[in-house]
Amino acid sequence: MFDYAQPLQQLIEELRKIPGIGAKTAQRIAFHILGLPQEDADRLAESIREVKKKLFYCSVCNSITHLDPCLMCADGERTNDILCIVEEPYNISSIEKTGIYHGRYHVLLGTLAPLRGIGPDELRLEKLIQRVEKGNFQEIILATNPTAEGEATALYLVRMLKNYPVKLTRLAMGLPVGSDIDFADQVTIKKAIEGRTELKE
Repeated sequence: MFDYAQPLQQLIEELRKIPGIGAKTAQRIAFHILGLPQEDADRLAESIREVKKKLFYCSVCNSITHLDPCLMCADGERTNDILCIVEEPYNISSIEKTGIYHGRYHVLLGTLAPLRGIGPDELRLEKLIQRVEKGNFQEIILATNPTAEGEATALYLVRMLKNYPVKLTRLAMGLPVGSDIDFADQVTIKKAIEGRTELKE
């Protein structure tokens, strides 16, 4: 197997550790970085250092922040009667882009995955329980991803929260807008049928 000069090979190996980046993509990114002017490469390196040095998890919701509590938790304009539970901090951005949700968030920082050794303790679910007990939430939206692990996590949360006086809801799943039924898999069609809504004028 061919190896590049050691510093370049090491950069490729480090880039390959990033989820979703394979060997060829890591190689392309490494050569792109190698071709950058020195000041651009320094800026990139400094940005990585600053992210690691200045960002941390919000003590309230677990989102990534540079202030504690984070800007969303400190926002007095947001409603306190609805809580949306997501898997990762970047999931918040997708929901916020809709412009229709104005409640609070709680980030699990993962999903239950027993095969990888991730159980309830690793997700620090006692922090979520404390928020539910101290808060005045009327509804909790379970917005975990529609994967096997996301579904298992949602079911676990339902069992954990069912005795609290709060409405538990799940994001609807099914056919994406603009898609063709012929191209959808059976699970997606099943979820779409189960989550069908009544049409009204």
